Amino acid sequence: MIAIGNFFFRYRNWIFILFYAALFIPSPPLFSEGRFGEHYYIWAIGPGLLITVLGQLIRGATIGLAYIVRGGSQGKPYAEGLVTDGIFNHCRNPLYVGNILMLLGVGILANSLFYVVIIIPVFLFIYQSIVLAEEHFLRGKFGAGFDAYCKKVNRWIPDLRGIGKTFGSMSFNWRRWILKEYNTQFVWLSGITLIILLKYPHITDYDTQYRNTLIAVILSVLLLTYLLIRYLKKSGKVKE
Repeated sequence: MIAIGNFFFRYRNWIFILFYAALFIPSPPLFSEGRFGEHYYIWAIGPGLLITVLGQLIRGATIGLAYIVRGGSQGKPYAEGLVTDGIFNHCRNPLYVGNILMLLGVGILANSLFYVVIIIPVFLFIYQSIVLAEEHFLRGKFGAGFDAYCKKVNRWIPDLRGIGKTFGSMSFNWRRWILKEYNTQFVWLSGITLIILLKYPHITDYDTQYRNTLIAVILSVLLLTYLLIRYLKKSGKVKE
């Protein structure tokens, strides 16, 4: 699993994008009018948005409180230090948990049985292998310190005991959240917009012209916001 994880780690950023694109693969519905009535789409939109927003909130809280400088060096796991503050005091992989919830949420939002039953389990396998590879590296670098951390904090399931104290004792870095997450936010919000407006014509009363106008306006605003933040970041006018 560690070798598999090292392979997927090298392409982890592309993996998330590809799995996001898989939302638009044709699939039998999770919720149909025959089984859930004429308002069946509420069962997809409500829980789907709730779960994906929860995932984004977990990512936001993680990055805003105590961001872990963990990336790649020559396509392999790397970490400057062992970060155990903030959300990392409640879950060892909160960013990955956030990603999983985001994809599960948009899968439900897209009303895709194929995505929830097939794609999500494959995604979980890939993330599990990546985490095992990262833990192998961290254990080798930080030794007993990492082992002690693992005994205290769950790998996947967040332990919310003391979460109020965590938020109360730390300040939220909004600039870091914006600068680190603007790419993810752009992809996430664009995908949600397309899924809701293309999958559920009921929302625009089956008016195709109105739907297309909404899509154009929303995506244009998101793109302009993305370009503005990117410019401010690259120019150094806004820093963490």
